[in-house]
Amino acid sequence: MLRSVLRSSSAAAGGRASSLFPDLLFPAASSRAYAKAKTKAKTKTKTKTTTKGKNARSVSADESAARPDDASHAFDDIDVEFERPTDPLPPTYDPALDVGPGGRPLFAFTKSFAPLTRKEACSYVDFSLEEWNAMLPEGLPPGVTKEFEETRRCAVMVRQSFLDLRDNFRRIVDPPIHTGTKNSKKQIVLDGPVSCGKSTTLAMLVHWARSEGWLVFYVPKGKEWTHGGFFYKNLHNEFWDTPVQAETILQNFLKFNKDRLQQLPCQIFDPILLGEGAGVGLMKNVDSMAMPEGSTLYDLIQTGITHTHAAVGVVVRLRKELSLVTDVPVLFAIDQYNNWFTFSEYHELLTWQSTRQIHARELTTVNAYRSMMHDDMMVGAFSHSTAVGKLREQLPDVPLGARLMLPRYTLDEAATVCHYYLRQRLIRRDNFSDEKWKKIYYLSNGNGSEMRWLAPFI
Repeated sequence: MLRSVLRSSSAAAGGRASSLFPDLLFPAASSRAYAKAKTKAKTKTKTKTTTKGKNARSVSADESAARPDDASHAFDDIDVEFERPTDPLPPTYDPALDVGPGGRPLFAFTKSFAPLTRKEACSYVDFSLEEWNAMLPEGLPPGVTKEFEETRRCAVMVRQSFLDLRDNFRRIVDPPIHTGTKNSKKQIVLDGPVSCGKSTTLAMLVHWARSEGWLVFYVPKGKEWTHGGFFYKNLHNEFWDTPVQAETILQNFLKFNKDRLQQLPCQIFDPILLGEGAGVGLMKNVDSMAMPEGSTLYDLIQTGITHTHAAVGVVVRLRKELSLVTDVPVLFAIDQYNNWFTFSEYHELLTWQSTRQIHARELTTVNAYRSMMHDDMMVGAFSHSTAVGKLREQLPDVPLGARLMLPRYTLDEAATVCHYYLRQRLIRRDNFSDEKWKKIYYLSNGNGSEMRWLAPFI
């Protein structure tokens, strides 16, 4: 969006770029070394036409008339992908370099997000990629991965909105004596503008909860529940089964929680209904299977992974079992939650020439986990990058007041971000100034991904 605005601004100005753009987008040659365009050599063929009796004045007039058109193309290459700096990074920690706005420390040294207070807001917490993958083996959000790749460091900024969200669930599990859980919410939907940090905030919340010993059911890509694989009509109800996704869901849940699940016994022993397996059809003369007494949640999940006919039924049973766990706090964290309120990519065949698109709520797995009308702790984060479209304010199966709007970067947060990019050499130190990073902030309107894209232009 920002790039199209830049192009339209240049065209409206008739080739005269505003005073803001040259400083940001066309800096000195020394700065361009940090933003070399990956452009291939293009050969331009110019056809020269001669007109009988054309004098030098007319030629000069034609050339001068062409200049505004050439100037209007100043931003034609705005969509070109720019290389990030490849110079060696400075030492990981250096007191002379790790300085934020106003001389404050840029990093908060901690092993988890648990001890952080309001004093550490607008500071960065640095973990290794191995630590991130160990705490979130299901996968990191694409926005977080891109930030790590372009800054060449696996650090995230601690925002006040994250601290408020963390303290909300902390009060539920360990309520203060004087206030209790009066102002806390067990079900929250994270919403906000594009690139305001919803997925990053959710990933940080999952990291904190797992470091505290919680059992977290984390879904980093909710859209995958409604796209791809096989889908079959469930013979026992009106829903549709997706066994490939169900098996993946169970495998992902085991990656971090295996040891904990081996200690939690099953509390429901009703038969598990069987459906069609992935590409193998129905089992003959068998429509259910029972878990033996003494089974653990780990045994339940292994049954769903081993037997493709039981995968969907086990995912549904797991949801019921997790709501009965009392030995450890349980949190459901769903990213791309808005994909569960629109249509899937599946179609039901009605006639030989017509189909009906299946809604996400008609999928067995989504139907079991989408609702927030319960007493369990659950967070769903909207993702506008999946192009779902705008949903109505009051969603079905979501309590009133559950939606929490996350803001984009404030001016203080943007200052910290730009100092961090300066530290990681996305910005040249000799070209950095308060005036220039504020131009980036106001030009991007606090959009995190656009600020990172604009940083090398300083």
